[in-house]
Amino acid sequence: MSDLAYNKLANRDYDILEKFEAGLKLTGQEVKSVRATHMKIQGAYVTIARGEVSLIGAHIPAWKPAGPLPSYDAARSRKLLLHKREISYLIGRADTKGLTLIPLRVYTRGSKLKLEFGLGRGRKQYEKREIIKKRDVDREIRTALKRRN
Repeated sequence: MSDLAYNKLANRDYDILEKFEAGLKLTGQEVKSVRATHMKIQGAYVTIARGEVSLIGAHIPAWKPAGPLPSYDAARSRKLLLHKREISYLIGRADTKGLTLIPLRVYTRGSKLKLEFGLGRGRKQYEKREIIKKRDVDREIRTALKRRN
């Protein structure tokens, strides 16, 4: 498994409560573009409407060797492939106030492209600062222990 796209800000801005894996429904040229690591998922989100789960806001540029494609939309919404029981579980969980579905990374599993997304609760600005301070203190402690040994 190799990461093709990664949402760096997701773990900073959200507390990830659960993680899920879904397949992506893409066209052939989109698959080639994603495999060449040209996908951006920062700022994207996952929605559930009419029993279908979609990835909205992800940017997959056109595959350059395919030539100009006049009707191609790089930011179109893309369907996620999940089992019905997973969709019904997500519908129940996503209705909870304050929870959001955030894409975390896109990777390959065998020859398939998979999207890992998480059910997250947004963090406040002061919570983000506390986490950064704690990480810095832990780093200082580790380096002090290394120097001591």
